[in-house]
Amino acid sequence: MNLAIHQHLFIVGGATSGFGKAIAIALINEGAFIIAIARDEEKLKQLKATASSQIEILPGDLSNPLLMPQLVALVGDRPLHGILVNAGGPPAKTVLETTLEDWDHAYQLLLRWKVAITQAFIPKMVANGYGRLVFIESVSVKQPIENLVLSTSLRLGVVGMVKTLSQEIAKSGVTLNVLAPGSHDTPAVDRLYHKKAEQTGMPFNTIKEAAINNIPVGILGDPNDFAGLALWLLSPASKFVTGQTITVDGGSVRGIMG
Repeated sequence: MNLAIHQHLFIVGGATSGFGKAIAIALINEGAFIIAIARDEEKLKQLKATASSQIEILPGDLSNPLLMPQLVALVGDRPLHGILVNAGGPPAKTVLETTLEDWDHAYQLLLRWKVAITQAFIPKMVANGYGRLVFIESVSVKQPIENLVLSTSLRLGVVGMVKTLSQEIAKSGVTLNVLAPGSHDTPAVDRLYHKKAEQTGMPFNTIKEAAINNIPVGILGDPNDFAGLALWLLSPASKFVTGQTITVDGGSVRGIMG
């Protein structure tokens, strides 16, 4: 399928690991240009070396307010076609394990910078009559996951913002959607299994195997498959889809509207 994103310019958050890396590579394979952002500069350089003419890098933490002006300056006057809004989440904790400082940090980590990047680039996209924003959040916005109260609560705030803005600019040619992944074979999911192992005293592999057995399709998701859906949402072909939260979870959410 020709996604018509050859030489389109995209910002990709969390570009050196998990979903971000898979989507960055998929965009490059489609002939797109990307601005790759991640905290690990060495890994960004390794990524750039795979397709140096198509990749610009910006080392840094997207939740740091000082990074946003640098990103805006790097894009400059060029047409920006899409943004993969993606970064890591807060530590796994129960409600009673959290402190108010944890909640403040989770707001900075999961919500504040996403509002900032949206407000920074949406006006130009609207003026150009085209743009695609895809936010990677979590299946926990549809069905809460144990030990993820910080992630669930603040990601729900992102979903609310995306849905509201998608309605406000629906006729502009700019779309916003949320992908809500369930358990995929990524480092982030392994951290949840480690947390559960600490709580129960059970071996990590036992915890992981039990979790996989609870997924209706019986396997962990593949980040490369996930990237295919993200690319479609980042392409012109998705023009009739906006304001949606799309679950990618192997059937784990039991609700009819999952």
